Amino acid sequence: MNHPDRRWTFLTSHARVLLTIARDPSARLRSIAAACQITERAVQTILADLEQEGYLHRRRTGRRNEYTLNLEKPFRHPAEAGLVVRALVELAAGTSAQPPKTASASVTVS
Repeated sequence: MNHPDRRWTFLTSHARVLLTIARDPSARLRSIAAACQITERAVQTILADLEQEGYLHRRRTGRRNEYTLNLEKPFRHPAEAGLVVRALVELAAGTSAQPPKTASASVTVS
């Protein structure tokens, strides 16, 4: 079945929130939501998930939150075994010292 209104993306909302915080650790919830194109409520839930699992730490500074990412935290899915948050942040920023390990395949098109 082909549904034109059904779209998929490479990154989850959790990954988008994490990357947005990597770019601006003092970003406001509203700014994160706008950057990720999701609701503020969804960002609240995602931040709680990420903090509970140890991917970030939230610290109150005055009336704002300041976020610190745990860049050495490994991803949860077995397919990403051995990869840590730093790999995603560096890949998104284009600062990776070496390309991520990927499977290689050759295709010949006639």
